[in-house]
Amino acid sequence: MLSSFALLLASTAPAVSQPAPPAPEVTADTQAAAAPEAPAASDVIVTAQRRQERAQDVPIALSVVSAGDLTRTGAFNVNRLQQLQPSLQFYSSNPRNSSINIRGLGTPFGLTNDGIEQGVGFYLDGVYVGRVGASTFDFVDVDRIEVLRGPQGTLYGKNTTAGAVNISTRAPSFTPEAQFEASAGNYNYYQFKGSVSGPLAGDTLAARLSTSFTRRGGTIYDTTSKSKLQKLDNFSVRGQLLWKPSTDLDFRLTGDFNVQNPLCCVQYYARVGTTQRPANRQYAALAAALGYTVPSTDTFDRVTDLDASINSRQEMGGASLVGNWDVGPATITSVSAWRYWDWKPANDRDFVGLPITTVSQNPSQQHQYSQEFRIASNGKNTLNYTFGAFFFSQKINTQGSQVQGPAASRWLLNPGNVAVGATGCATPTADACNPLVLNGLTSTNTINFDNQSAALYGKLSWSVTDRLRISPGLRLNYDKKSGYYNAVVSIHNAQFDFVATADNVVALRAAQPTPAALATLNNQLSTLAPQRYSPSFSAWNVSGDINIAYDFTPDIHGYATYARSFKSGGINLSGLPLDSTNTIVDLTTQTVKPEKVNHFELGLKTQFLDRRVTINLAGYWDVINDYQATVNNNAINVIRGYLANAGQVRVRGIEFDSSFRPNERLSLYFNGAYTDATYTRFTNAPCPPELSGGTAATATNPASAPGVAGGFSPAQCDISGQVLPGVSKWALSFGGELNHPIGGGEVYFGYDGSYRTRFSSNPSPSAYTWIEGYSLSNFRLGFRKDGFNVFGWVRNAFDHHYFELLSVQSGSTGLIVGQPGDPRTFGATISKKF
Repeated sequence: MLSSFALLLASTAPAVSQPAPPAPEVTADTQAAAAPEAPAASDVIVTAQRRQERAQDVPIALSVVSAGDLTRTGAFNVNRLQQLQPSLQFYSSNPRNSSINIRGLGTPFGLTNDGIEQGVGFYLDGVYVGRVGASTFDFVDVDRIEVLRGPQGTLYGKNTTAGAVNISTRAPSFTPEAQFEASAGNYNYYQFKGSVSGPLAGDTLAARLSTSFTRRGGTIYDTTSKSKLQKLDNFSVRGQLLWKPSTDLDFRLTGDFNVQNPLCCVQYYARVGTTQRPANRQYAALAAALGYTVPSTDTFDRVTDLDASINSRQEMGGASLVGNWDVGPATITSVSAWRYWDWKPANDRDFVGLPITTVSQNPSQQHQYSQEFRIASNGKNTLNYTFGAFFFSQKINTQGSQVQGPAASRWLLNPGNVAVGATGCATPTADACNPLVLNGLTSTNTINFDNQSAALYGKLSWSVTDRLRISPGLRLNYDKKSGYYNAVVSIHNAQFDFVATADNVVALRAAQPTPAALATLNNQLSTLAPQRYSPSFSAWNVSGDINIAYDFTPDIHGYATYARSFKSGGINLSGLPLDSTNTIVDLTTQTVKPEKVNHFELGLKTQFLDRRVTINLAGYWDVINDYQATVNNNAINVIRGYLANAGQVRVRGIEFDSSFRPNERLSLYFNGAYTDATYTRFTNAPCPPELSGGTAATATNPASAPGVAGGFSPAQCDISGQVLPGVSKWALSFGGELNHPIGGGEVYFGYDGSYRTRFSSNPSPSAYTWIEGYSLSNFRLGFRKDGFNVFGWVRNAFDHHYFELLSVQSGSTGLIVGQPGDPRTFGATISKKF
């Protein structure tokens, strides 16, 4: 049975396919297809409109990674998949705070906000998954993964502006089969995968059951809990039924359950930079005042002393029913799905071993429903078509909490004019020297989100001649979002006892409101502020594309694409900007306008020497207006950034995919992406740390130079012309495999490498948060014969030290924390197919 996404590929716009992986095995889906002549072994096969097609012949921005490639390279999740896909970027400080970007676009870097959407769609067997945290789970019984680059909307249920990652699992088979795989390695790593499939009732009903289990010990030692952090702990199970009551009708029912319960995700001391905060409130002075020393100033000693609970437990599951009815000239498809996501985190958000913030967490529960209907023409016709209707609904409920600890007063409040590193305050009774002022201060946040989306879409493909095809597409989309945000602040200790809502402060212990008491209350509510609002957004949008493809020869194909796309507007659900009196600065900041994308692309796909050599090229130019980003308001005393639209962004680049297969014993590949992603207009951006934390700059006291302690800071920064975060100018993947026959099988040696140049790890580029370029090398050596395969492997073979993320500690202390990439790992894998 065809996955719903696969059916969409038939009329999709031009693209470049990755030629390196071998063709996926023929499944029950493709057996039902009208199969032309058997493809060459080097061909990558995709299914579309119930037929098999070479990816080289289909003009779409598509890369395909087969199940075999995932096993050989150890790419068992999206984070590792990016090492094989130069245009794909994945960042995650924890599963909720994850983002998938393609060509530098997708989601604002490092930003978590339930009220906005991903620019990259994540699909599982044709079902759109609304929470990107699902992308951190292991792949289970995958047939292939397709990465589409560029706007997708005229053939997609859910509109996406940057691309899509579509995972297609193996369908039930009417031929009994089974396969098992086991891996073990250092850091107490082990992984087991298995699947069985076969008929239940002749040739009409088949089933498939698949499971995956992964565990690994931690790579970072926590001296406080005396335990290892950054562990892996994943379990997934997936069951399917395929019912074919006739040759022209099939239904595929799927259910899955997944749970992840690692001790992660950890960021800790990486470096220190100077901000414009007074010198006695910079990191080094505060650490000295509290007698604190980090266990190591070398991140790659992999030791920390985080003192709050750490965990990232999430649970995900769902069910879907996909039906296909071949009515002769066309196939009618229905995709019905329900999914849920349950997130239970625990974080140390002060990033040090001091009780500054003792609790910081946002547990969330999400449920989604989706329904898609589609009709697509069969066969090759002068005019092919696909038309569809899509409905999506989701609800998210979040119960956030943040609690300050006994070290918060000295760390967060002003001690007055005291020497650098002094333990006391200028005034002995100052709030900064009274731990009870902030100890136990708690913000309890109730956040609700409700979203409905509906769309009509269609695409035509007109064969003007046997070489020239013109494919226009159109989409009508409606989005409605509503939410509720309520933060209540309270404190209950020996000296203070109150509850503060957005309306008033209720003192639970009688006290005279002296000026000193009111000043202390102001300090408390400036640290954690109450607020309440109910944002809503709705809008209609029309988008479309036109694609022109030309076959110069059977092995040389060119294309041109223009798309006018959009990313749905959103609502702010992480709090709004407040002034110094804790009043919402501007109620219009509750909503965010849609992004508008103009996309241009040219491509050439070629094969030579009996298709032993493949070279594909693509060039693109995107202009994004009303880019969704974190901004600052013009008001001087705003203490919080928020989501808004930031002028304009331009992303342009060149991609190439190449492979060389001189014979059956040797295969090589080399893929790359050059990406130039810049803010062309962003005048009210949040300032980088070296320009933050000082006294508000004025005409009399203009902004100080970067990194001047005690200086004057601008309310906002103009970063027009600077680079987007998370995007390397160059990203490469390269490697190959050499095999030699022996004992009726073959011994083989493989290498997979990746390289990326440096990139910014802060929304506004900072001298302190550049991640330097790095390369990773992975090797494998093994033997395979008749479905049996055993190999040893080593990843990051040269133990390269690199960061996945760098972040800035809140409060402008100058502390930069990092999340290091995995060290060298090694092990062995054994598998058998029956």
